[in-house]
Amino acid sequence: MATNILTVEAAQQANINLVEGYKGRPVLHQILVAYRNNRRQGNACTKTRADVSGSGKKLWNQKGTGRARMGSVRSPIFRGGGVVWGPKPRDYSQKMPKKMKTLAFRTALTDRIRGGDVITTVNVSIADGKTKTFVSTIAGLTDAKKVLVVGGRFDEMTFRAARNVGTVSLIAASDVNAEHLLNCEKIILTAEALETIAQRTAA
Repeated sequence: MATNILTVEAAQQANINLVEGYKGRPVLHQILVAYRNNRRQGNACTKTRADVSGSGKKLWNQKGTGRARMGSVRSPIFRGGGVVWGPKPRDYSQKMPKKMKTLAFRTALTDRIRGGDVITTVNVSIADGKTKTFVSTIAGLTDAKKVLVVGGRFDEMTFRAARNVGTVSLIAASDVNAEHLLNCEKIILTAEALETIAQRTAA
């Protein structure tokens, strides 16, 4: 299967709008942090002294014992007591403006193209749906260990062949984001994916 390394000149000929210089790096960092925060469940929960079980009776007199004053066995200083300033369920999600996501995507794509990490091919399709065939096909395209294959559409047999290969990911060009582009060694783009990506970077 014929492959080519996507250069900056070839990307420009394909109408892919790249980023000049490093102006998109701060936005890329913000978007990556937002993607990670949006995956956080935020369901960690601890019990305060108001939530733990235990008597509310005062343990000993306020004065006259020579000991520190103490009100309840639910105090945080006792074993089994409440937790001070512990985590409570919260929402970590962040809003990501569309223009920021587009700039971050263009920045990540530009960096990978400049690094020579993007490979173009006509199509990636496995007709027999066998994992062995898929592995040999990817090996013929690149020797990288972690590969992202971006295409227009993948048929069911291709997905079936790739689902047990943990080092290779298949994703549609309409769904790929900046984090996907950075979380691999090599990126394989099909001809159909190039057209979709050109449309996404035009905004």
